[in-house]
Amino acid sequence: MKTQSNMLRLLAGVSALTMSSAAFAQAQATSAPPAETSAAADSASSAPAPAAEIVVTGSRVIKNGSASPTPLTTVSTQALAVASPAGTISDALNNLPVFSGSRNSYSNPGSNATGVQGGNGNANVLNLRNLGTYRTLVLFDGHRIPPTLFNSTVDVDLIPQELIDRVDVVTGGVSAVYGSDAVSGVVNYILNNKFDGFRAHVEGGVSQRGDAGNQDIGGAFGTKVGDRGHFEVSAQHREYDGILDRAYDRSWDNLAAIEGAGTAANPYQLLTNVRLSTYSFGGFINGGALNGMTFNQNGVLSTFNKGTATGSSCCQVGGDGAYQDASMASPSKSTQAFGRFDYDLTDDIHVYVQGALNLKKSVSYTGWNQLAGITMGADNAYLDPVYQAELAAAGQSTFKLNEILQQAPRIQNISKTTQWYVNTGIDGHLGGFKWEATYSHGSSRMKTQVNNQVNLQRLTAAADAVKDGNGNIVCAASLSDPSAYGNCSPIDLFGPSAASAQSLAYVLGSTGFVTHTIQDSADASISGSLFDTWAGPVNVALSGEWRRQSFDAQSFGQTSAYVDCTDLRYCSTTTKTPVYASTFPDSPTVSQSVKEAAIEVDVPLLKDKPFAKSFDVNGAARYTDYSTSGHYATWKVGAVWAINDQLKLRGTLSRDIRAPTLYDLFQPTTTVYGNFTDVSKGVTAYVPSVNIGNPNLTSEVGHTYTLGAVLKPHFVPGLTLTVDYYHTLVTNAISVIQGFNAAVQQGCIQSGGASVYCSLIQRDAAGNATAYYIQPENIARVKTYGWDGEADYSTRIGEHPLNLRLLVNYQPHIYYQQPGIPTIDQGDAGWGLNGLMPSPSVQIAGFVDFKPTDNFTIDLFEHWRNKFRRSGVASQVFADPYVKSYATTNLTLTFDTGSAWVIKDSQFYLSVTNLFDAKPPLSGYYSGSTAAGQSYEFSDDPTGRAFLVGFRIKG
Repeated sequence: MKTQSNMLRLLAGVSALTMSSAAFAQAQATSAPPAETSAAADSASSAPAPAAEIVVTGSRVIKNGSASPTPLTTVSTQALAVASPAGTISDALNNLPVFSGSRNSYSNPGSNATGVQGGNGNANVLNLRNLGTYRTLVLFDGHRIPPTLFNSTVDVDLIPQELIDRVDVVTGGVSAVYGSDAVSGVVNYILNNKFDGFRAHVEGGVSQRGDAGNQDIGGAFGTKVGDRGHFEVSAQHREYDGILDRAYDRSWDNLAAIEGAGTAANPYQLLTNVRLSTYSFGGFINGGALNGMTFNQNGVLSTFNKGTATGSSCCQVGGDGAYQDASMASPSKSTQAFGRFDYDLTDDIHVYVQGALNLKKSVSYTGWNQLAGITMGADNAYLDPVYQAELAAAGQSTFKLNEILQQAPRIQNISKTTQWYVNTGIDGHLGGFKWEATYSHGSSRMKTQVNNQVNLQRLTAAADAVKDGNGNIVCAASLSDPSAYGNCSPIDLFGPSAASAQSLAYVLGSTGFVTHTIQDSADASISGSLFDTWAGPVNVALSGEWRRQSFDAQSFGQTSAYVDCTDLRYCSTTTKTPVYASTFPDSPTVSQSVKEAAIEVDVPLLKDKPFAKSFDVNGAARYTDYSTSGHYATWKVGAVWAINDQLKLRGTLSRDIRAPTLYDLFQPTTTVYGNFTDVSKGVTAYVPSVNIGNPNLTSEVGHTYTLGAVLKPHFVPGLTLTVDYYHTLVTNAISVIQGFNAAVQQGCIQSGGASVYCSLIQRDAAGNATAYYIQPENIARVKTYGWDGEADYSTRIGEHPLNLRLLVNYQPHIYYQQPGIPTIDQGDAGWGLNGLMPSPSVQIAGFVDFKPTDNFTIDLFEHWRNKFRRSGVASQVFADPYVKSYATTNLTLTFDTGSAWVIKDSQFYLSVTNLFDAKPPLSGYYSGSTAAGQSYEFSDDPTGRAFLVGFRIKG
């Protein structure tokens, strides 16, 4: 109802704006140039060329994208809006084939505030070629963005978007130019810093099924200040309602999960209607005289329906088993504000100051509380006397109960991020050289709160219900220790809705923590031509940079406390049990500083020769010194050979690094409970997974080479074709080793207990796994290769402009090699180690932009991926080893609605995303975690067909 109400208000506002514009129209707006659909470095942009000389992303000395040896793709914000009409710029970028494995609002929703999620399960983080978000460097107007997540990654939804002109994507190692993290490439958001006038938009949408509503309103203003100054400001507010129920909101999902052992005898198979075989929503009794009974009705036992076996001890199909219900796509709200003032002190000296504020709130649900093996007294006051008598006859004083607490609210994870930064700089020209110096300060505060978690100490007290002397049902602990448990509210766990609201309020609580990440940085550079050769000027750039980053965390709630068994009758004292299943201890302030110096040179060697219109060589070198992980040298060499006006060849070779983050090195110990399968025994248990850091990590080293060609044939005017081969090898790679992962467990087993992997599995005296550890290690090699292709064509049909663009990526393999375990090939495969997302080997994106009349534009966007293997682990056997191919089509219709008053032009637009309502094929996750309804069951956007309407003005 909220979404529908918002949509009605929005549509009313759009209609009013449209009628107002039409009523006061004085003249029909002239036809604007078509939206930029050709974004290759060599293709022409529809936007007017800036007057000032620009430096190409990926280099400090190259002034022309066509002269860049490193593959570079430039995408305008207009084209990105077509790719993802209802999403952010970053959502649209993830539709480009070079991005694979990125995360967004429907990837890994959860309260797990560790590892790749960075404390925010629906953060939008970019991942080039699925080599890891840590190896993709994000820049804002050429400068490193302060991290927004505590694992040093950037939630790119937090970049102010109203004044972004384009996005440059460099697909190749450029650490020698930009420093650490640029192993797989760079994504650079380019600011329109000379915006003059105003613009605004309002839009809203909703899915065909009435959910996933979104609303967006924003605007920008820019003006000259005197003869030498310029001021601009922007603001935007976005809301996304999400898809809240995995179990109910999409019929195609239907509680799907991967079950089995992954062997020839018991292959993994994707099943639907999967439920836990030893849990029910009313309480399942496991063992003893009442073994195999369940409370399907409040207070009444019946025989548990075991459904159909799945090949996994944890789960069954159908029957009385319970399941989880995690959110399918997480709701969020974000507000962005940006301001900039620049001033020409002289004709040659320019200063500026700019600042941004970004606020984001994300909400996700992981499912209900899972009560595992709760000890209940045979004399429990809520237990029917008939059952009490059966237990007494069997000599039982207690029994064990497993229950999914569906009657309580789901566990809710709320992440709030407040990020702000200021950046000031001065630049100018001295002779033939350009110089600049900047300083930036960025601060990110993230509060992660997990609500509706069971407090195990209070649950232990409340579950021991007895009658007092007056016949009232009370907590036994309130009689033995009224000072500690005087407010205890006894809970009835015998039935799907037996517990009272008061008792649920008593046993549920919240935990969480607040993290602060601060980064200060300063850099300076000078560039220009040293001298001219027979082929042109030799350009050189010198640069230096200093950064300091710090991180700290403070927990709130009883985050590190353990259950105190004093005066609790049925409390285990053999192991230390955290009060809450998810714990977030404090972290003292840790920091690291970085000092860097770099040089880059561009040397033309040939010009206007019979076999070479031009031949230029580019080289860069950088020295980096980390206070935490040592010093390193990186370098890059490249060349561009323009054979003639039609054909150009290019290539690069680079050595790059990715330094361990503060979180890799010093993360505080955090614990999350889950269902994990002990491979050695074939038993699934609800045990903790413990995350720890590693202060002994060193930088990983990347080696990349690229070879490419650009063709602009004269016989097809307006056509540009590019193709590039890439090959990347990362050695000493930092891999987060998950003790619960089946492949890691097998590595321990095959080593006879001697492998480092065995230290990540904690066992008791009987050999049962009691905990699993997750720790980063410099232990891996990562290798990938493939081809990028692009075709851009601009023409006219009659007098009407037509622009076509096709982007293709072929990436057949991504090898993750670790000693002692089989190589994992994540290329053309589904989920893998360390939360890796699926990587189709072929992705294609197509743009069509056509203007049949002066006042009407049609835009089509198509994205297709091929089918891929369910797993990158070669030894795993699947009954159906492939996830089907998937394609979506977006249609956008734009109507020019004229001008009025100070409005130069206005437009009304309508978009339909996933025009043919394609259902994403289920893919599943084979990891040791087996929680039906909670595992990751799809790799594509689950929204389905959705509609968006909007109105924008410009003056």
